[in-house]
Amino acid sequence: MFFKQSIWDFVKERATELSTPYYLLDEERLLRNMEKIAYVKDKSGAKSVLALKCFSSWTVFPLMSKYMDGTTSSSLFEAMLGYEKFGLPGQGKETHAYSVAFSEEEVREVRKFATKIIFNSVSQLKRFHDIAKGIPVGLRINPGVSYSHFALADPARKFSRLGSVSMAEIEEISDSLSGVMFHCNCENDDLGALSKILNTISEKYGELLRKLDWVTLGGGIYFTKEGYPLDSFCEILKEFSEKHDTQVYLEPGESAITRAGFLVTKVLDIVHNEIDIAIVDAAANVHMPDLVAYQEDAKIDLPGGGSKTEHKYQIAGRTCLAGDIFGTYTFPGTLNPGDLIPIADAAGYTIVQKTWFNGVPMPSIVVKRLDGKVEVVRTFTYEEYLNNLS
Repeated sequence: MFFKQSIWDFVKERATELSTPYYLLDEERLLRNMEKIAYVKDKSGAKSVLALKCFSSWTVFPLMSKYMDGTTSSSLFEAMLGYEKFGLPGQGKETHAYSVAFSEEEVREVRKFATKIIFNSVSQLKRFHDIAKGIPVGLRINPGVSYSHFALADPARKFSRLGSVSMAEIEEISDSLSGVMFHCNCENDDLGALSKILNTISEKYGELLRKLDWVTLGGGIYFTKEGYPLDSFCEILKEFSEKHDTQVYLEPGESAITRAGFLVTKVLDIVHNEIDIAIVDAAANVHMPDLVAYQEDAKIDLPGGGSKTEHKYQIAGRTCLAGDIFGTYTFPGTLNPGDLIPIADAAGYTIVQKTWFNGVPMPSIVVKRLDGKVEVVRTFTYEEYLNNLS
């Protein structure tokens, strides 16, 4: 995909003014995802609410809110953030409040501003229904089918606590429902697999869906991926919506920000233990923790040319964890201390999960605006590390 400036040119050009490590959010790249989300709404009627559990950097919400219908959350604090920073109901924005388990105090608080409250279980819905009265109420349902490459993220795994499974219990409270949520995908880029899931939902819950105003299909559908059959996706969503006469919602997280963020690091040292290892000033386990959790390699868009020989390096972090590794890559030239390495696709489930493990400094947050202006919107200090502890 063509962009005005490659990431390697950017980090080289800004090397003296931006201190590493830093997360870079590129609004030009973000806009491409937003345009696809808007296209899906236009062609299918499906609304999209940003999954804040994946990405909550509200500095770019003014751009995202032009293309998305609101936010969805997994906690009271996320719901508050979406309400305060993404747009108010009076501005046409929705705030969906969901939690695996609410406390009574949280329900009392969230009902003050949420446009929808979605309960994870029938027992919680029964317990808090009177408190939530006056707000459209939804229920998460576990349909028993899912798409995930990892058991760790499979919402329909054995003994899953995520969503109601008893049809008898669901039918008992169906008159209290405005809508339901089926979040059963994780990095699903297979339209055929998604179609099968929707068919299963239709067959199993069709009678229920026809009574409801809305259904959210959750997140984890990778529809902004390059080459994804977007028009066919829109047709499937539209057919599902029309079949059940209901408003469909999507909850994109990764799909909203994929390929729009980078973690820019600097090589601190080169060591050798059978292979060359470049130690950088960031850490996989604290700055991109899903890499370690799912045993995946980070994406690095390697520069081309510059050398006739190839040089292989393992890129490793600076914490004491032996598995603090970004991956192994072949570079067109040798690496040296001081060299900058931008790690791609570093916006989702990164900034929201970063920690102070080992006291390693947190990356700053830098934004490249649509007009090319570069802003350092957040830096982290020792005082914040100190105050995070007790």
